[in-house]
Amino acid sequence: MPVAPLSMHQLRDILRLRYSAQLSQHQIARALRLSVGVVNKYLQAAERAHLTWPLPDTLSAAALRQQLFPDPTTCAPREKVVPDFAQIHQELKRKGLTRALLWQEYCAQHPDQHYGYTQFCVLYRQWQQQLQLTLRQTHRAGEKLFVDYAGPTVDIIDRETGEVRPAQIFVAVLGASNYTYVEATWTQSLPDWIASHVRAFEFLGGVPQLIIPDNLKSGVAQACRYEPLLNRTYQEMLEYYGTLALPARPYKPRDKAKVEVGVQIVERWLLARLRQRQFFSLEELNEALHELLTFLNDKPFKKLPGSRRSQFAALDQPALQALPTERYQFAEWKKARVHLDSHIEVAGHYYSVPYQLIRQELEVRLTSFTVEVFHQQQRVALHPRSERRGGHTTLAAHLPSHHRAHQEWSPGRFLNWALEIGPHTRDLVRLLLAARPHPEMAYRSCLGLLSLARRFSPVRLENACQRALALGAATLRSTRSILEKGLDAQPLPETNGGAPSPSLPRHENVRGAAYYQSLLTAEGESTDADATDLTTLTHAETEWDGAGLPTTNGTTPVAPTAL
Repeated sequence: MPVAPLSMHQLRDILRLRYSAQLSQHQIARALRLSVGVVNKYLQAAERAHLTWPLPDTLSAAALRQQLFPDPTTCAPREKVVPDFAQIHQELKRKGLTRALLWQEYCAQHPDQHYGYTQFCVLYRQWQQQLQLTLRQTHRAGEKLFVDYAGPTVDIIDRETGEVRPAQIFVAVLGASNYTYVEATWTQSLPDWIASHVRAFEFLGGVPQLIIPDNLKSGVAQACRYEPLLNRTYQEMLEYYGTLALPARPYKPRDKAKVEVGVQIVERWLLARLRQRQFFSLEELNEALHELLTFLNDKPFKKLPGSRRSQFAALDQPALQALPTERYQFAEWKKARVHLDSHIEVAGHYYSVPYQLIRQELEVRLTSFTVEVFHQQQRVALHPRSERRGGHTTLAAHLPSHHRAHQEWSPGRFLNWALEIGPHTRDLVRLLLAARPHPEMAYRSCLGLLSLARRFSPVRLENACQRALALGAATLRSTRSILEKGLDAQPLPETNGGAPSPSLPRHENVRGAAYYQSLLTAEGESTDADATDLTTLTHAETEWDGAGLPTTNGTTPVAPTAL
């Protein structure tokens, strides 16, 4: 700040009042009508010039002013050491380093020949302007990985058919060291996009803090300048590796300028050298790319010290996060609505979910081996994945109680329930089951028969079944008619002088009256059967073995059919 010019008389008065009269600076300022700042500056200048009072009479005003404020041009210039800005530029990429700290270290190395901090920053910015545009951004070590696909593709020829199929080129570049990863994939779809990230992390031996992708649909479900929406599978993969994605703004290539230049270098240094070669498999192309990639990462920089590999070892590699112990397993997310039978359809197969979620839309996570179903971010079902289209995978706990009971029905269970009432009831149930092409078709008739025990009593039902068997009328309608008319209390009919009529020998061609009677009553029985809730029927499992099969009659029950 320039000092206000004073006359020779004023200069002498300031020095006289200070050194002779011993006045303070405020007193001198009031006496001479000057500001305290002006008085202070002149007194400090006198101390630097080692002036004493009284002044020599021969000292002119010009000489006094020169002693107080010497001309800078007359001072001997000091040569200053220019900082190594290339080294400083690399050091600034390390986490926690600042220009102020590097300036202090520079001053310590050159205590008498250093620039001030302001001039140091000005010179550094001038040096930065000499670099390429992509290096103007400062990227911290291990902070960012830029990913994108190259525009050109590489053709792969099928040896058998001669079909030519283009391969996509995935490029990943670390921000601090420019260390590059390249691979070829068939598509830019979600599975290939995820797999390329996983292999890139494994190539680097660690995970960066941020991933900077373009707005590719496989990674960004909805592009937005402020709050982009990531694909659910991509987000899950990033969370598994403990990193985040910060997509570039739409139509802002400078946000990912690092990978833009990286893609350009890959096109010039790798793809251009492979333009004359023919490839017959994706593995063959990737092998050639990795050979040239090694050369690219070892190639020395032109304006910076070292190479991509050396800078990676010094900067990025120590700062990367550790890889998980296991590789990420690709999982795809879908949405499915619950059908009325408590099942959802996923890839042509049907999987059960809790029946309380009927008609609701759920999220499904598909892997190669499992199917997970989520409702409001809570898992409600887990099944092994099945490739059988049209098939069903059902857990009994997911179904209502009456549906679960129906699944547990089997011929053996009906025989045991009937045996609790009596042997004749069991024999009649066995005939009802045998009279149908499939035992399950007789379940409702058996339920209707057993429900008669509640209406009339188990003893009367047992007697009615005995009478129906004796008359050859082993049907639900006949048994109910016997009970309603009270015929179960009458003695059994006798023929041939009181002896029961002999039965005909069993033969596959001899049907008997029961067969035709069952044909006449089959349709009526299906409508008259009482669909009583099975849980109201008391039964015991005393005659079932450990596998759930009956042991009293030697028959093998038919497994219940899933809904």
